[in-house]
This record gives sequence, structure tokens and C-alpha cells, in this order.
Amino acid sequence: MSWKTKLSSSISVTRPSSPYCTPAMIKGWEEKILPRYATRHGALMPILHDVQHAYRHIPYAAMLEIAAFLKIAPSDVLDTVSFYEEYTTQPLGRCVIGICHTFACEICGHKAILDHVRKRLGIEPHETSQDGAFTLLTMECLGSCDTAPVALFNDVLHERLTIEKVDLLIDEVMSKRAGQAAHS
Repeated sequence: MSWKTKLSSSISVTRPSSPYCTPAMIKGWEEKILPRYATRHGALMPILHDVQHAYRHIPYAAMLEIAAFLKIAPSDVLDTVSFYEEYTTQPLGRCVIGICHTFACEICGHKAILDHVRKRLGIEPHETSQDGAFTLLTMECLGSCDTAPVALFNDVLHERLTIEKVDLLIDEVMSKRAGQAAHS
């Protein structure tokens, strides 16, 4: 296996007409996040969480803005985003389903649940449905081995999963989405 390299030094980042890091965000970072850290670089991860929460991903232009704000190299921001699985450069679905795939969940049948979700939503792990409704992730241990198999639906842990329970959770998300569309 060989490493595929990108000519990242020559990539241009398209900047939007208005910044991702809004004045309100920056004010919040200055008042609430920066004071908690000895160096500005220490605030990088909480700021990345804030941006990802706001936009459902971390755009490359936002990484440049964050680097400028923290007075660090843009490569430090990109290195952090690309190292941690919790960050993404592609928009996440409105419902993120994270299915644990470590040992206890594997023994307790996570594969059948994962295969069912893949088939039902028509997406593979780390993909988002075309309508932007769902993102499917496989995740490392969620710390609930005694209630395996488990999954997160938008950060809410669901234990002792069955295909029927997963279908009910997906149906609930879809019905909420249909209800919101009807009221729009």
C-alpha cells in the first residue's frame, strides 16, 4: 500500500462573502474560551467544536479564520481537524447515527444493525444521505459495553439495540422532519 499525496501547497480556498467566524462567535471565544487556557493554541479544540456545531462541519475557509484568530499556523488547525474523527470537513446530516463497532458490540450483533441501517438509508459509514437528513458513522467504544449493542443518535446514547428499535428511531427522525416541513 502506498500513500497518496495531495499538492496541498497549491490548493486555493474559496472564501465566502461573509466570514464563518462571526463577530458574536469571536466575542464568545474571547470572553468564555480563551480565559480558560494558558495559550491561545489551547483553545483550538473548543473553538473547532463551536464552528462544527454551527455549520455541521468545519469548512477550510473557517480553518483559515480560526488560525488567524488564534495566531497559529493554518496547518495546525488542519492537522487537528484531520486527526480527530469527531471533526469533519464535509457537512453532517441533521441526524448523525454513530454505531459502536468495538468488541462488545461486535459480539452482541452490531453488524446486523449496521447492515440494516446501511441498506435502509442507502449510505455507507462516514457518508451522508443525499437529502442531508442522515450521516452514518462507525465509532469506537461508547463506554456502555454492558448494554451492547449501542449507538448514538445525535449524541443521545441508545442501548440494547435491535433492528426494530433502530427502525423506530429512524422513523421518529423522519416524522419530525416531515412535521417541520409541513409547518414551513
